[in-house]
Amino acid sequence: LEALRELLQQTFPQVVTAANKFTFIPTYDIDIAWSYKNKGFVRNTGGIVRSFFRGHWASVKERMSVLSRSKEDPFDSYTWMDQVHKALRLQPIYFFHVGHQRNSYDKNISVSNNEFQQLIRSIAQKYTIGLHPSWHSGDEPSLLIKEKAFLDGIVGKQVNRSRQHYIRLSLPDTYQQLIAAGVTVDYTMGYATTNGFRASVAFPFYWYNLATDEPSTLLLHPFCYMDANSLFEQKMNAEEACEEMLSYYRAVKMVNGSFVTIWHNPFLGRDKLYEGWREKYREALQVMSTS
Repeated sequence: LEALRELLQQTFPQVVTAANKFTFIPTYDIDIAWSYKNKGFVRNTGGIVRSFFRGHWASVKERMSVLSRSKEDPFDSYTWMDQVHKALRLQPIYFFHVGHQRNSYDKNISVSNNEFQQLIRSIAQKYTIGLHPSWHSGDEPSLLIKEKAFLDGIVGKQVNRSRQHYIRLSLPDTYQQLIAAGVTVDYTMGYATTNGFRASVAFPFYWYNLATDEPSTLLLHPFCYMDANSLFEQKMNAEEACEEMLSYYRAVKMVNGSFVTIWHNPFLGRDKLYEGWREKYREALQVMSTS
């Protein structure tokens, strides 16, 4: 694109193009707000029984400690995240899953839970938030409209940003459904199983509907890094994953692009599966904030 810009300006000197400015946008998907807290009696009882019969005694002990409020929930990383953002002067975007039904892919806290709603409000007062449409809404578009309206109601204003749960994206259907629901900015354009540049560019652009051969009003922000890809798909440890993230940061900064990352609150909490990840993430953010 930079080469094309230079060629256009050489051929058409009268054409003036805007200079790009590098931006870093840390984003977070809140798929499961807490591991044990606020899941209700039935779900927690079921979890204790499953862990008991599988011999996962440490899990039983941890759950009981969290429920008795003698220990912090392992997925509760919100205070830590807020401190990091303030210290490094970052402006993140949080995407909340507010699906009303639970299934194999939609496992968040009940949307009727007061503490969950308060979490959304408190973050919305400080930062930009967006909708994280449920997996089920991909099969029933009416749920997308319902979920957006629900999130709008919680924060008391229109939420116009979104990112698909599990990066579920079917073109052109998904984008058409988002537009119909009132979404104007989407952050889904990226790979669900590996890191890299799915759109081949690191700049926001308006989606062009090839099916109808028409431009749209939906602005797409491509992402090129997601923590889950590094860990679960690419089998990296925390140090390797953050070095990978920094490599993309350097590549995007070189062309004054928009560097969008995706992290999840469990990675930044105290769950043993993600031990060391929050520390390495903090180190990487420090590098990106000072270089």
